[in-house]
Amino acid sequence: MIIKFITVSAGLMMVVFVLELIRKERLTFKYAFAWLGVGALLVFFAVFDGLLYQLAYALGFQLPSNFIFFSLSGVFVVLSFLMTVFLCQQNERNDSMAQKIGILEFEIRQLKEELELKERAHENQKS
Repeated sequence: MIIKFITVSAGLMMVVFVLELIRKERLTFKYAFAWLGVGALLVFFAVFDGLLYQLAYALGFQLPSNFIFFSLSGVFVVLSFLMTVFLCQQNERNDSMAQKIGILEFEIRQLKEELELKERAHENQKS
């Protein structure tokens, strides 16, 4: 019974923590959704542990703990894949921003040169 209480508490604390990160805008809902799902499943299977046993045996696992470890491994593989996709998108954005900054710096240099030429021409006309 105490393990159920600890598991439910841990799941609820996880959900509250993720929601707090979303509220403080340190985490977007898009990336927090998976963690909210993990927390909700943790609470669900802690409350309805009979379903966990039935699901584990139906899928051919000898023990529910084996099913849990297998499921967590799958979750971590999926999260790693999603983080890799996110990292690739960020690299592409960084490359694009670096190119845009380079173009803007080049245009600023050109405009400064044009302005200097116009100022010199204006000074030459005065003298």
